[in-house]
Amino acid sequence: MHHTTNDRSMTEFLTDMSPNVGATERVASTVAGGALVAYGLKQGGMVGTAMSLLGGGMLLRGTTGHCHVYDAAGIDTSETTGSAKSPYKRGFFTGRIHVTKTVTINKSAAELYQFWRNVENLPKFMNHLESVTKIDDKTSHWKAKAPMGTSVEWDAEITSERENERIGWKSLEGASIPNSGVVEFLPTTNRGTIVKVDMTYESPGGKIGEWIAWMFGEEPSVQVSEDLRRFKSLMETGMIITTKGQTSGREEMPKSMSARA
Repeated sequence: MHHTTNDRSMTEFLTDMSPNVGATERVASTVAGGALVAYGLKQGGMVGTAMSLLGGGMLLRGTTGHCHVYDAAGIDTSETTGSAKSPYKRGFFTGRIHVTKTVTINKSAAELYQFWRNVENLPKFMNHLESVTKIDDKTSHWKAKAPMGTSVEWDAEITSERENERIGWKSLEGASIPNSGVVEFLPTTNRGTIVKVDMTYESPGGKIGEWIAWMFGEEPSVQVSEDLRRFKSLMETGMIITTKGQTSGREEMPKSMSARA
């Protein structure tokens, strides 16, 4: 029986390299692909070979901007179509990640709220942040570390707040990794406060990106837990205990903060 394709031949399909993958996904594919190739070569054996082959495919996807899976499914997330693209548009490798974590800190809700509300304090205990620069009372510019030594930047705004109770924020349009979250400060029956962080962000690598990030020590839920642990240490003792290799160091809270503690 003779079979024909509706639109083009198999050769044309396989050799077509016209872009159909968006810029953010291309970066994610390149980073994840390189990581898989490197990790696969290190592992060796059948599993390592399979990982390297998968990584090579992702590298090709990232460098050419063309995905044959997208092509077959009729998906196009590139910016070449001229239509406005939502930063939350879903693709084969994208995925929404939701993290909720809590910690109890032996400080008042007011103290914790005031420290967190000054967003430039956040990199002091959030290891993945390189800097947060205040633009005005509601908006700020964030720069964060990404896997494999890369970094991402975006602008964010405070969307809701109740003094000494909660702060809500979200990234502004155009962010490479759209994100939003709420931190709540819930007083306990004694002097302590439960700090609850509820955060959502759009991973350009989806579940594959999560796995790659976890492999290199950047898994989101662990990251948030560690951030809250450092926040607790900073607020209760005025310093953060950090471990680097076999050595440990202490990062002290600014004197103005420790004086109020």
